Amino acid sequence: MLEIIKTVNQYLNDFIWGVPAMVCIIGVGLYFAIRSGFLQIRKFGYAMKNTVGRMFRKQQASAGALTPFQAVCTALAATVGTGNIAGVAGAIAIGGPGAVFWMWISALLGMGTKFAEVTLAVNYRERNEKGDYVGGPMYYIKNGLSKGWIWLAYLYAAFGVCAVFGTGNATQVNTITASINAALINYGLLTSESTGGSNLIIGFFICIIVALILIGGVKRIGKVTEKLVPLMALLFVVLGIGVIVLRANQVPAVFASIFQGAFQPAAVTGGIVGSFFVSMQKGFSRGIFSNEAGLGTGSIAHACAETDDPVKQGLFGVFEVFMDTIIICTMTALVVLLGVKDIGYGAAAGAELTISGFTSIYGNWVSIFTAIAMCCFAFSTIIGWGLYGARCAEFIFGSKILLPFNIAYSLVAILGATVDLGLIWSISETFNGFMAVPNLIAVFLLVPKVIELVKKHFAKSNA
Repeated sequence: MLEIIKTVNQYLNDFIWGVPAMVCIIGVGLYFAIRSGFLQIRKFGYAMKNTVGRMFRKQQASAGALTPFQAVCTALAATVGTGNIAGVAGAIAIGGPGAVFWMWISALLGMGTKFAEVTLAVNYRERNEKGDYVGGPMYYIKNGLSKGWIWLAYLYAAFGVCAVFGTGNATQVNTITASINAALINYGLLTSESTGGSNLIIGFFICIIVALILIGGVKRIGKVTEKLVPLMALLFVVLGIGVIVLRANQVPAVFASIFQGAFQPAAVTGGIVGSFFVSMQKGFSRGIFSNEAGLGTGSIAHACAETDDPVKQGLFGVFEVFMDTIIICTMTALVVLLGVKDIGYGAAAGAELTISGFTSIYGNWVSIFTAIAMCCFAFSTIIGWGLYGARCAEFIFGSKILLPFNIAYSLVAILGATVDLGLIWSISETFNGFMAVPNLIAVFLLVPKVIELVKKHFAKSNA
């Protein structure tokens, strides 16, 4: 029976994250870009001015809401995860340096898609029984489309509940335990045979912390993420900049390999990656999976923002994709391409490749900092996806489900720290991909509404 489940899930996973799904995500991104006159490029400066410029102002939010900065930090907490470290390295190993170029292209389209999702989420959000703002794909399907589409909203919420326990929690906890154990073993404080006990302790600790944060509600989540996300991003970026500075003479050659590898991967990888379609597929899929543009998940956090202008919050969606893919993912790619002498193209790889890039330049002492970065990235994802899962469960069952859901979600951390997650990860990833289908249908149908809101915003701004 287990083998049948594995086989069926593998088939579904290959399809949903394969070429058809990417064509749909890219297609909706292109459709919005054309209809909006490539808004994310034309108004990029405006977006940065109205996002980065607003972040450092003192802001307050009413009960049940987040400040715009807290909302984007919560969305980034879920988006900027271990995939930015492990996934990018894996994309380069399988698709060559050219995968980075296609990752950038996916980000340019993703900025538009995420902008549309966030704008719709804020425009069609509601207040729940507790007075909190609630929104996201299920709400803009419910309130933006006709009643005949309501089943699509419940379908999205059901897929979301199924995905969060694995994608957002168990696999992230597993990454945290692996990172901590690797650092302790590296310094001789732990042996590989005695990791079982430490895993259980780590799992219990994460379980308690996650429960305290999530049960505290959206305000507590916002307060945690607005401190954690800038810290983890700064730590990783500073380490990455150090790599670039120390290997500055190699940077031009690395960028040349990225552009050449995008169209002639065999010339860069020695023929091991011979198809430019492989490079493109890995770059696009990694970019999409990293910034979540098309999945609609980030809009759930943005819907909590204290704002009266959907478009103004939508600009934070542009910033989010830029920060996630253009900054963090590019930094990871440069660490790998500058720091690892023998990448081993064609073979599967993950976080170990990124860590190898850091240690080859800084030495083994940096493993403690990479472990801290990995833990921060993974923990932030757990918190962000906890909010997503709670909102999806609440849409189906009402506010009474919130406490039981948060307790169950927290307890999964113990499972993630102590068991093999191969099948759980694969099934969760499949449901994660399924979330994109109802969301993309809704975004495609509601693009005219987004264009209307954009015109209204800029008419008001110009006036």
